[in-house]
Amino acid sequence: MANHKSAEKRNRQNQLHRLRNRSNKTKMKGVVKKVLEAVELKSGEQAQEALKLAIPIIEKTAVKGSIHKKNASRKVSRLTKRVNALLAAV
Repeated sequence: MANHKSAEKRNRQNQLHRLRNRSNKTKMKGVVKKVLEAVELKSGEQAQEALKLAIPIIEKTAVKGSIHKKNASRKVSRLTKRVNALLAAV
């Protein structure tokens, strides 16, 4: 439990940041899931469209500090690699 005024403020800020980060991460995970589902269904065009929507959301999550920028880069790279492999196979 916080005893000092500054510690109480820090606690309030941490709660707000936690909720904001959780919201950003949840949104990001949702769009990543849509890309992966399209890849599983072997739907090339649908996967490509989902990837176009996912990349800006993933990068925005990194810019806001909810995830590290290299984590975002890695996610985008892996998703792009999967979609490209699907397109090459079809």
